[in-house]
Amino acid sequence: MRSIHTLFSVGMIALGTLTIAGSALAQEKVRVGANPVSASLPLYYGIEKGIFKAEGLDLEVTTIIGPPANLAALIGNQIDVTSNLTTIDAANGNIKKPGVAKFIAINSQNKTYKMEQFVIRKGLDAKKLSDLKGLKIASAPGPGNVVMAKAVLKAAGLNEGDYTLSQLDLPQHVNAITAGTFDAAYTLEPAATILSKSGAGSTLEAGLIATYVLGNPEANGWAAGTAMSGDFIAANPTAAKKFAIAWDKSIKAVMADVADARKSMAKSIAMTPEVADAVPLVKFVMASDLKPAEIAEFQKFIDFTSDNGILSEKVDVTKMLQKF
Repeated sequence: MRSIHTLFSVGMIALGTLTIAGSALAQEKVRVGANPVSASLPLYYGIEKGIFKAEGLDLEVTTIIGPPANLAALIGNQIDVTSNLTTIDAANGNIKKPGVAKFIAINSQNKTYKMEQFVIRKGLDAKKLSDLKGLKIASAPGPGNVVMAKAVLKAAGLNEGDYTLSQLDLPQHVNAITAGTFDAAYTLEPAATILSKSGAGSTLEAGLIATYVLGNPEANGWAAGTAMSGDFIAANPTAAKKFAIAWDKSIKAVMADVADARKSMAKSIAMTPEVADAVPLVKFVMASDLKPAEIAEFQKFIDFTSDNGILSEKVDVTKMLQKF
């Protein structure tokens, strides 16, 4: 049986909740906040293919737009898992409430695995990031995104007074750039591909975190991932482990048939099949599969934020990872 309801909370945009039907056997309920970006594909595809159900899980999925709202839902015990949370927001949340966000999987993004990028409106004569001086720029919302946007612009030679930066919900990026309300945007997929396909704008540069923070365009920018509440793990370790197993299987299913998985993305997120076919995907990695060098890259990324005063203290990234 399916039920639709709406979840409201401070700072949260919640669009609708879908309860996945249980089987004849008793299933364990898991409340999932679905951040509707391409990096949430394992959730959508895993549901479509019955992977979570096969593990004995009854998912209650609520669309929650943006990292801050997903983190707020974890802190407020309104969800157990979020499909895509930025690691900076998670680190900040864990400083305030230790263990509130534990990553069972994190995503690499760089020049190859594109996610964050600067896009520009059609007709704007900009060839490099420094050409954005004096312009109006939108940023994906939340401290993690805003911090990265400013850091990248600074690395390109632009100080905060050299441009105007405003947070804007991701679903509004394409229309805002198309209308000329903003000249450029620090945006995420699928917004960048939707803008490009519409002809109203184009990507100026992608792989920003790897290039400007880690110093290598092909480095692993571990900027977001799938996070569980520490309270949920402690209260229901069996369901938590089952979810992690299902997520791993969903990642493998996506990679085994990317073309079919893209069809699921088109149905689950507001995009046409043509856009879904073109949207670049991040590299999905389970926390248990991370190599020491990859964890070191993750630590370097989080250290950058604490060294620049974005986080109030140093954070040990190994305490942010949950291995099953």
